[in-house]
Amino acid sequence: MQQKQTLFLVEIAVFSALAYLLDLFSGFLFSRIWPQGGSVSIAMVPVFLMAFRWGIKGGAITGLLLGLLQFILGFSQIYHPVQGIIDYLVAFTVLGLAGIFARQVKDGIQNGLKKKWVLYIIAGTFLGSMLRFIAHFFSGWIFFGIWAPEGQPAWLYSIIYNGTYMLPSMILSAIIVILVIGYAPTRMIKSSPVSKKA
Repeated sequence: MQQKQTLFLVEIAVFSALAYLLDLFSGFLFSRIWPQGGSVSIAMVPVFLMAFRWGIKGGAITGLLLGLLQFILGFSQIYHPVQGIIDYLVAFTVLGLAGIFARQVKDGIQNGLKKKWVLYIIAGTFLGSMLRFIAHFFSGWIFFGIWAPEGQPAWLYSIIYNGTYMLPSMILSAIIVILVIGYAPTRMIKSSPVSKKA
């Protein structure tokens, strides 16, 4: 039990740091395209991997730490404390809810049902990404509407702005998570506490 707890904490630290570095790299590449924050990034991949491996708790803590690292160390775009909390702490923590499907993913892997675990990974990635998008949408609508083109409603501006990077990020993340898990599927089951049976 103690060994699993130690492994859990080590993996959270490693995957949070990896997610931060991936996001930092994409921020350098795309900062001119999305000046108010956001970028096409695979930073969600480590968070999703933790969610499918350890469940909601593992994914949510990893996402929260990613948000905290961005908040404290990164090139975060914070214009108001509430906006900062929504865009960095809430938006990345809710990615961990992809872990709702951790048990189904592991069942599919254990029983050799590739279509099953792939579909649940896609569902979890979609759920986490959609929840993150909703957080960014409300933040954009409330705090960034002043940058909307003349005549365009702030809510529509927020949907377009956040959708242009969230949709490709979600697709890329789903593909990479499937490839990583497909490369070593039994590693997903080994050592993690999520039940292998639904």
